[in-house]
Amino acid sequence: MELAEPRVRTGVWEHTTFRLDPIRRLRRTGLAAMVTVYGARSTAEPMIARIRRIHEMVAGTTPSGEAYRANEPDLLNWVQGTAAYGFLQANHMYVQPLSSSERDRYYAEGVSAASLYGATGAPTSEVELQMLFHAMAGRLERSNIVLEFLTIMRSAPILPLLLRPAQDLLVRAGVDLTPSWVRTILGLNGHGLHPWEAGVVRQAGAFADRLVLASNPAVQACGRMRLPADYLYVHRSAVA
Repeated sequence: MELAEPRVRTGVWEHTTFRLDPIRRLRRTGLAAMVTVYGARSTAEPMIARIRRIHEMVAGTTPSGEAYRANEPDLLNWVQGTAAYGFLQANHMYVQPLSSSERDRYYAEGVSAASLYGATGAPTSEVELQMLFHAMAGRLERSNIVLEFLTIMRSAPILPLLLRPAQDLLVRAGVDLTPSWVRTILGLNGHGLHPWEAGVVRQAGAFADRLVLASNPAVQACGRMRLPADYLYVHRSAVA
């Protein structure tokens, strides 16, 4: 969804190392997300400030001639909104359904961190998210870059070797997270899961969600706060 917006797409494709070194880029992005959510304020805020300084130097022109800067608020709001939606929708579809109030609380609680990144208009509720989607719908467009991105995600050695055969399945599960109207714009209808495969992903998601691993950022955050390792699992409905 992020790459459906031409200014975001051009900035990512021309100013990052994703095409050449997708693993490193994914790890850095994942680390930033985990530190933002689970890290101490003293760690998260300097990291976010560094990211903003890097983005301040990213500017250019799309193939159609439209100028952009990475730190433009409307672009940051789009990136924040689609990323937040993706995390929530993955949990909702493949782990545990969330109520409307839980979804609204999730978006509201992300506002303070989003503002640190410069996304001062990030959605604070499900209604505001849908308003963002509606406002940006006319700007979204099909691009071969989106298909190239999916090809890289299928082929890059992201998962451990034994789990590598499931990688294509998870990429198609990700496609199914996007709203149907976005899939139509991007030409991704038919690129998702078969009905029986969605059940497999849900079973795997529910199983993974019960694993309390020492390497999990949520578990590490519990340790930092001197809470039981499974605190965020036992109390997930209260902190969703």
